[in-house]
Amino acid sequence: MTKRLYTKIVGTGSYIPTRTISNDYFKDFVFFDACTKQPLEKSNEEIIQKFKEITNISERRWLTDDLVNSDMAAFAVIQACESASIDPETLDFIIIGHNFGDVNAGSTQTDLLPSLANKVKAKLNIKNSSCICHDIISGCPGWTQGMVIADAYIRSGIYTRGVVVGSDVLSRISDPHDRDTMIYADGAGATIVEAIESDEPTGILAHSSRSDSVHYWNLLTNGTSFNPDLEGNDQFIKMAGHKLYVYAISNVPAVVKESIEKAGLQLGDIKKVLMHQANEKMDETILKNVFKLYGQKEIPEGIMPMSIEKLGNSSAATVPTLLDLILKGKMEGQSINEGDTILLCSVGAGMNINSIVYKM
Repeated sequence: MTKRLYTKIVGTGSYIPTRTISNDYFKDFVFFDACTKQPLEKSNEEIIQKFKEITNISERRWLTDDLVNSDMAAFAVIQACESASIDPETLDFIIIGHNFGDVNAGSTQTDLLPSLANKVKAKLNIKNSSCICHDIISGCPGWTQGMVIADAYIRSGIYTRGVVVGSDVLSRISDPHDRDTMIYADGAGATIVEAIESDEPTGILAHSSRSDSVHYWNLLTNGTSFNPDLEGNDQFIKMAGHKLYVYAISNVPAVVKESIEKAGLQLGDIKKVLMHQANEKMDETILKNVFKLYGQKEIPEGIMPMSIEKLGNSSAATVPTLLDLILKGKMEGQSINEGDTILLCSVGAGMNINSIVYKM
């Protein structure tokens, strides 16, 4: 059999902030209605209880005040390089998926210049001038989109080794008067990818993507606080939660099925589904709808590992962080073994969807 070039993950790393924020942290917040701009009539106890029932988030991690996003990304890259036993100087590219760059504590001002990838390269003191750097702004699918681009780089023969990072600090750009602020978390995950020649399919087998910008570009935007009396013109992340939910459960399953078909596989070949996590009920519905497309009702127990209860929604960092935790044995009852075929999937602003079929 003729050998082919594949993109393989050879090392992983992550940074989970040390600051834990429980749901009780929000009990004294004053949440406003998005339409009326008036305080919500329900008590915070009711709001928090309903929030937990829908999302299953009990706590999340927020970055400590002394750090910024590029610091987290650098920590994750260092871990990934150590995991792969490589020198960072040997990287051909650094790709970082994020949404707001560096934001200092106590501010909502984003700093996108230079790119996070260039900042990380500088912070790691990588002197190799042939190592290119660029960022991806693609909502929560930033890391999966980065993996698709890395696969194109490697399969084309342009580059042979690089790192793809998903890193976001959402806590500093969330509106304290918007109940959605309870969803948002911070974190970073990184993967070292290399070109591997193999006569057996391995690494990235296939991927499918979709962007529905014309009708859905405004499901995730920047906007002013729901509190009309809040001083200043700070811009916060704003999410049309229900519309995003409907979009995701309606469109992600078909993209997942298409990626599996491109790989020449069946649903039964998939051992794990690592999906972006903003709402546990949404993910469960997406998975159920994937199985419906194959005419199946029974979903294997444990096929979709969930980290959202303790880590919240860390946007572009969610999937690579989840992968790192499982591969390093840090998720109880979960494992990914050699030869397993898994799905890496995300949906987010744009609206953008990526589904990657990957063989360990």
